[in-house]
Amino acid sequence: MNVTTETFERDVIERSRELPVVVDFWAAWCGPCRTLGPAIEAEVGKREGSVELAKVDVDAEQVLAARFGIQSIPTVAVFVDGRPVTGFIGAHPAAAIGRFLDGVVAEHTEAVDAEAVDAA
Repeated sequence: MNVTTETFERDVIERSRELPVVVDFWAAWCGPCRTLGPAIEAEVGKREGSVELAKVDVDAEQVLAARFGIQSIPTVAVFVDGRPVTGFIGAHPAAAIGRFLDGVVAEHTEAVDAEAVDAA
């Protein structure tokens, strides 16, 4: 989903309280962004229901880029519980993105399981 300054709070911050939201900060003119985009979309798609993808065009959404200190693109940030917790910069092969996302999903699942035990 494409995210704007107006929708960021709902689509990323609030949604990240339910599951990890991967935010791809990109621009249309950026060659590595055009390489990363399809790979990250495919890898997130394989993990549908466990992680969500949000895309932020840094040219159109300069306020968001500044808010999160984006200086290089593509930059990927993972939000959990309303805040960025991990990420990477640059285009990576699909297999590396998949391993990264598997780690994010596993860490989130462990945290949710721990919360359930604490609540019981």
